[in-house]
Amino acid sequence: MNKPTHPYAIELRGISKRFGAVQANKDINLQVPAGTVHGIIGENGAGKSTLMSIIYGFYEADSGTIEIDGQEVKIRNSQDAIKAGIGMVHQHFMLVENFTVLENVILGAEGGTILKGGMDAARKELARLEQEFSLDIDVDAVVEDLPVGLQQRVEILKALYRGARILILDEPTGVLTPQEADHLFRILDALKKQGVTVILITHKLREILASTDNVSVMRLGQMVAHRETAKTEKEELAELMVGKKVRLKVLKEEAEPAEVKLAAKNISYVDSQGVTRLKNINLELRAGEIVGIAGVSGNGQSELLNVLSGITPMSSGEVHMAGQVITPKAPKNAAQMRDLKMGHIPEDRHKMGLVTGFEAYEAAVLGYHNDPAYNGKIFLNRKAMLDECNERMQDWDVRPPNPHLKTANFSGGNQQKIVIAREVEKNPDVLLVGQPTRGVDIGAIENIHEQIIKLRVADKAILLVSVELDEIMALSDRILVMFDGEIVGELPASEADERTLGLMMANAFNEEGASA
Repeated sequence: MNKPTHPYAIELRGISKRFGAVQANKDINLQVPAGTVHGIIGENGAGKSTLMSIIYGFYEADSGTIEIDGQEVKIRNSQDAIKAGIGMVHQHFMLVENFTVLENVILGAEGGTILKGGMDAARKELARLEQEFSLDIDVDAVVEDLPVGLQQRVEILKALYRGARILILDEPTGVLTPQEADHLFRILDALKKQGVTVILITHKLREILASTDNVSVMRLGQMVAHRETAKTEKEELAELMVGKKVRLKVLKEEAEPAEVKLAAKNISYVDSQGVTRLKNINLELRAGEIVGIAGVSGNGQSELLNVLSGITPMSSGEVHMAGQVITPKAPKNAAQMRDLKMGHIPEDRHKMGLVTGFEAYEAAVLGYHNDPAYNGKIFLNRKAMLDECNERMQDWDVRPPNPHLKTANFSGGNQQKIVIAREVEKNPDVLLVGQPTRGVDIGAIENIHEQIIKLRVADKAILLVSVELDEIMALSDRILVMFDGEIVGELPASEADERTLGLMMANAFNEEGASA
């Protein structure tokens, strides 16, 4: 690939975009030096996604200009962006799973009516790109058979095959093990050396510091700071994102685990398609202890939460809680588990935590609406529900603090606060926590972590599932690792590090860990 001919690969001048009353971007100015990795960070709603969508042609800016290699361009759609040399790797991959790598890469760019000629030319070009950018991958492999890290490389190959000189990556490490993330950053370094410019959108400050040359910070739709990465640090970037100082470390005392509050014995679960999703799961949750579950998404963590919470009936095994034994022949549903003082913060707040058409005060009692506190003689006690919702909104800094606002109209982070407050404030004995800070602003993460620690101090038993290894290591007292529906390892959090957990998450610890 040719070396850059202009000092800036992309320049934005005065970019603004409004959606009705919401000013998503306001007078954005940005210069991205050619052949560098440039990070863009900001809280949810800061305008990052809107800005990237403008660059890639999903939206048109209301005002402002875009220059590529010093030349002003009009980007009205993604085809204009591709012609301008811009590629984008989305957080959720845009791949046809039953196609091969080669078929996915050329899809939409077949190169003529005679498919074989286009396929042969593409195969030759992909071999060149793989070698040039260290993207080792079998082009004849079927995508659904590839691990997620290799699927991401397919997306990068797609963009490079279409001539991308500017590559936008949106939260690229969210589904990767630490080892896969490290390999991705080596790929980005190879791209940079060949003159490709990378724009990295991520909320992980550690990755920004480790992989970028420069970083720009957005807040409330505006660009508020630009920093040379080598001359900044996590604390400064966090403060720039939030507008106030943020404590990045979780403060907690040594755990003092007490009696067992929940025990799972040989739990298995086979889904409706006959696929075994959980295999002989054994675990104990003790009062005053946080047990974290690490693993790449899709390895059984979600199914485990659903089985323990009573949403999904187990296929075999037993759950012991509050003097009850739950089995396939003597099951308990989610409401009955809640009666046993189990709380559940689901991983997907939209599908399982909220009814987005409900007003906030209604969503704040979902699952607990039969409690006497909310029931009048005939109808629900609306005043009690509103009073409690108002109080929780203040305590949990839900914005806007309007209990009558439809749940759908809150940002993702504020929706999450509504769900977490609902479960935590009910003072459960056992709390199942799925992805507690997914989509939550960095300023609110601190409060959520504090509330989880408070429950631990109050002798609650907590099971934490998170794809954020930093979160697992910071909050947990004991860490279990899941792979392909099984618990493949356990270790005290005090002995955990990213490399060890990453190897366990890939089920490679026995091969590599012993000699590490």
